[in-house]
Amino acid sequence: MSITTQQQPSPSVDRLRATVAGAVLTPGDAGFDTELTGFNLASTPAASIVVGATCADDVAAAVRYAAFHGLRVGVRATGHGASPEGAGQLIVTTSRMTDVAVDPESRTARASAGARWRDVVAATAPHGLTGRVGSSSSVGVVGYTLGGGLSPLGREFGYAADHVRALEVVTADGAVRTVDTDSDPDLFWALRGGRDGLGIVTAIEFGLVELSQIYGGGMFFAGDSARDVLHAWRRWAPALPAEAGTSVAITRLPPDPDLPPPLQGQVVAHLRYTHTGDPDVADALLAPMRTSGRILLDGVGVMPVAALDAVHMDPPGPLPASDRGAALTALPAEAVDAILAVAGPDVPSPLAIVEIRLLGGALRRPHGTDNAVTGRDAAFAVTAIGVCAGPLGDQVDKDLRAVTDAVAPGPPGRY
Repeated sequence: MSITTQQQPSPSVDRLRATVAGAVLTPGDAGFDTELTGFNLASTPAASIVVGATCADDVAAAVRYAAFHGLRVGVRATGHGASPEGAGQLIVTTSRMTDVAVDPESRTARASAGARWRDVVAATAPHGLTGRVGSSSSVGVVGYTLGGGLSPLGREFGYAADHVRALEVVTADGAVRTVDTDSDPDLFWALRGGRDGLGIVTAIEFGLVELSQIYGGGMFFAGDSARDVLHAWRRWAPALPAEAGTSVAITRLPPDPDLPPPLQGQVVAHLRYTHTGDPDVADALLAPMRTSGRILLDGVGVMPVAALDAVHMDPPGPLPASDRGAALTALPAEAVDAILAVAGPDVPSPLAIVEIRLLGGALRRPHGTDNAVTGRDAAFAVTAIGVCAGPLGDQVDKDLRAVTDAVAPGPPGRY
């Protein structure tokens, strides 16, 4: 969110500290650096002032203060996403705002700005309900949803943004507003998918779905099977029904003793799979992929939906990372070969994950009112994530570009 007011005299934080209930920190204060450190250690914002908000009123007071003093405003909760950059900035952190309330009768939930999906899962699972949680439950609910929110269950249930009922938001004038289809349809449209620059969302209300278990998990194939597995997946995935979701990734795993022994330090082809229907049907649909390569570990079966993290097995702890992605309308054999050429198991690379995900199904259309989520006509998404550390850390940006360039459209209609 940008503030365009005239620069005022050098700000004193005493008045702000007297106004907000949360912590107000400046460089040199104890806890200042910790307050700004999030999950992505490669993305720490520069800040002149940090406000550790405890409620919407704290956020509103911080925005009004920033406007008066001509400071730009940034916001972060878990720090998974990119951080605002530059000096002369006030950062609002919402990690203290973790309230979650569930109404099992209306099948809705309300989450405050700092709540993570694991907080929502803990509150919804006892009722046999779930939200459109992503591949990692450590991600913040608000940022994920405002960005669209692509769940492993999305082909059946759509984007998380499609199911938002209302938003509590602090706008640039420092007012706390409730935004929905009736009160401000234009802002409500833009926030759901537009994510940044329109205000600070302090709470979100969204619909839930009745679902307590799925058939799903991950299969890890040896790196020398990656070419066969990716090409088999390319032929197999598009025929799946909407109840099934899947992705396949070239994954470089660390020599972590917490990983199963067959996976430690390995480069693998990781097949991810979910199915919300009959387990026997789900298993039969998956059968062709079980013969596509040499399996190191098969972790697919019936699981509680609360254990959805086990499908993708995203890194659980903080790390320095950067990412790039591309959307494809088709996945021809040459696109798979191009990905393997720049990021396959035989290529030295700092890219921890290069994923191809099947889209389509309910992701193609908004549920209820329209919103700003884009790319609904895409059939596949390619995402590459690199670790900005270690002996190859300095080539992350180059390798990320190589992946997206490999699948970039050439002549019209290529991909």
